[in-house]
Amino acid sequence: MAKKVFQLNKNLITPFEGDTTSSWNEYPRPGFKRESYLCLNGEWELSSRYDNKTEFIGNINVPFTPETRLSGINREKRDGELYLYKKEVEFASDFNRGRVILHFGAVDQICRVFVNEKFVGGHIGGYLPFSFDITDYIVEGKNVIEVEVIDELDTELSYGKQRRDRGGMWYTPLTGIWQTVWCESVPREYIKGIRVTPSLNSVHIDVDAPEGEKLLALDGKEYRFDGSSIDIEVENPINWTPDNPHLYDFTLTFGEDKIESYFALRTVSIEERNGKSFICLNGKPILCHGLLDQGYYSDGIYLPATPKGYEYDILTMKELGLNMLRKHIKIEPECFYYYCDKYGMLVFQDMVNSGTYHYFVDTILPNVGIKRWFDRGATKERSEMFAREARATIDLLYNHPSVIYYTIFNEGWGQFEADRNYLELKAYDPSRVYDATSGWFWEKHSDVHSEHIYMRALKLKARQGRPLILSEFGGYCWKVMENSFNLDNTYSYKDFKSIEEFENAFIALYDEQVIPHIKSQGLCGLVYTQVSDVEDETNGLLTYDRQVLKVNVDKVKAMSDRLYKAFEEAIK
Repeated sequence: MAKKVFQLNKNLITPFEGDTTSSWNEYPRPGFKRESYLCLNGEWELSSRYDNKTEFIGNINVPFTPETRLSGINREKRDGELYLYKKEVEFASDFNRGRVILHFGAVDQICRVFVNEKFVGGHIGGYLPFSFDITDYIVEGKNVIEVEVIDELDTELSYGKQRRDRGGMWYTPLTGIWQTVWCESVPREYIKGIRVTPSLNSVHIDVDAPEGEKLLALDGKEYRFDGSSIDIEVENPINWTPDNPHLYDFTLTFGEDKIESYFALRTVSIEERNGKSFICLNGKPILCHGLLDQGYYSDGIYLPATPKGYEYDILTMKELGLNMLRKHIKIEPECFYYYCDKYGMLVFQDMVNSGTYHYFVDTILPNVGIKRWFDRGATKERSEMFAREARATIDLLYNHPSVIYYTIFNEGWGQFEADRNYLELKAYDPSRVYDATSGWFWEKHSDVHSEHIYMRALKLKARQGRPLILSEFGGYCWKVMENSFNLDNTYSYKDFKSIEEFENAFIALYDEQVIPHIKSQGLCGLVYTQVSDVEDETNGLLTYDRQVLKVNVDKVKAMSDRLYKAFEEAIK
């Protein structure tokens, strides 16, 4: 039987394509900035190695992948095809202060890097940053950087919602460089990293640097210390909240090296009120009222045309009265988390899944009520890779005050030894809340009781000692045809014929079903599906191209206020 071909609109333009006030040339680490910075985004040469032949494809606009329109390539990778990136780089005579570090924000899925035809290192995994010291490989004048990329969507590795045969809840697979490539120059002895642990009135900062005097400047005061950490009491402390996302800027100097960073004063805990458990921010129960955020865009797919796309999503959801985004099975460039820190948007962060998905086991059975299943296990290699990437994700996001919650496994996708993974990750960073098994297939250990409910009325019951989280629900659809990707097929959980029907049903879902659970069960986390349409999925509050907001801001803001009021009454 021939596969049905759908009419797809791949030319949806977002408002950010014409915005020249922001670009992917900005410094990629807002919490660890140096003056030394050389951005390598922009034009690279892209070639293909396939069937023992190498051919030039064209010039590609990095950091957009070849599958995207913004890359200038706009083609699908063939099975067994290898991509070769190449760029000529010239370093200024005064750039090298001792060591030169080459950074990659993320490359999907396996890569090897060469400088002047010499192998400098490789990386496995498509969602996390990595770097190489290339000092001994570069020369004065022109240098050539090459990146060899293999991506066969190996399910032993993290792959998220990519699938070669895209459609429904699975999206276009991407290959290669998809975040900023850049160089910085550092002294021979330099600061390799910092780890910031706040309380309500003080901050503890661990510094990864050689022994020697460090100087930290904060609020006009200087603090000198010789060791690897410092504790600072903050005068007249201002605690970080979604309503008042106050950030403290500081600089850290070690020898000839200096970095700029920031922190916030806030705590995350689980506490009881009136016999029910709640997530607490700064010791006070908080209603985490948010949306599922896939982080996909019609023009750059894994990236918006500029970082303004992230700002737009965050600020638009803030206008609606939302205070949380669940970043779904994807790790973003750090600027996304910085904007959440800056604007006061809580983040529930998913780990990126590996392993296989089974429609019958992972979707059909849970939706008919069978929510416990055997552990399918994982190979030693997959288990070790998942553990490494989970820890690396925690390390990457540790300093971001907005990140308060991690989802380890979602709906059984690639789930294995959930209890062991929970215990190990909770011990690694006890300062966040962990949802071990979001939706179903619960085991013994988790910080929360997490439910997904679609296509039926909400019916939730809290569990003793665990906050109740409705970690996915809704999925209502009003399809704006001219702003949709798939003109023939629609994937959603409940369709409406007009914007009025859609908006009324959306608000009624909260007023008639969510609020009663807040009052009776202490429901304290809400993740409606979703921020925007994504390809076939048309259940977003925004269209895929971000051109249409499908709800009235004032009406939804008033609804959000009713939710917060009901929650305040529930915790009295």
